[in-house]
Amino acid sequence: MKKIEAIIRHYKLEEVKNALTSKNILGMTVTEVRGFGRQKGHKETYRGAEYTVDFMPKVKIEIVVPDETVETVLQTITAAARTGSVGDGKIFVTPIAEVIRIRTGETGAGAI
Repeated sequence: MKKIEAIIRHYKLEEVKNALTSKNILGMTVTEVRGFGRQKGHKETYRGAEYTVDFMPKVKIEIVVPDETVETVLQTITAAARTGSVGDGKIFVTPIAEVIRIRTGETGAGAI
């Protein structure tokens, strides 16, 4: 099993969710996050004072999938979230040792 974390533009969330759902990949956790990388941020003016917004608003999607589904999920997220501009985001893949469904006590892939 693998955990896939994707940091994407907030307005691409619905597109990514629909693309994953169409491939029968269900269940995800979504968190609003802020960060920066090469995009660096921008300057804004508030009440006459100029300041730099370093941290850009993004969305983090977390999905746990069986090993055989990982490549499909990566390709689907990449295709749906890409705009071709700096700031499209990143995807991280990490191994998962164990999953337990709290309600039933199921473990492993059956708990996903």
